Amino acid sequence: MRELFELSMPWWEFTLRGAVCYVGLFIALRLTGKRSFGEMAPFDIVVLILVGGALRSAMVGKDASLIGPFISIASILVLDKLLGWVAARSRWFDLLLTGSPVTLAKDGRFVPGALQRHSISRGAFERELRAHALRSVEQVDEARLESNGRITFLERK
Repeated sequence: MRELFELSMPWWEFTLRGAVCYVGLFIALRLTGKRSFGEMAPFDIVVLILVGGALRSAMVGKDASLIGPFISIASILVLDKLLGWVAARSRWFDLLLTGSPVTLAKDGRFVPGALQRHSISRGAFERELRAHALRSVEQVDEARLESNGRITFLERK
């Protein structure tokens, strides 16, 4: 029972490992583009599970205690809260973390190459159109890929 509470490394190493994993994964996800997790498909869920499993050993090493993983998780949650707090107070930092929206279609026409640059298939775009009760891109004044990965539409009048 005692070994459940004995850490295999100093507490601060769990904190550092958790923070480094958070920042590393955040950067990796930002580099993969906005659509990576904007619309959770079964594939995205599998990727999240595998990434979580792979990062477990990076965060806690060979530690078998109950406390080690909680220290890593606590450091990730605190870092996430801190970054959110700073982003809410700094437009520049918010843009750095979340990015800015991208125009996919304007005045009833696609922006050339925009769908391909952001790995959005024509079929996925058309599904989003239908989900917003629109039949075709000709009905769209502007379609944007938002920083959260969602596509928003302004209908033409």
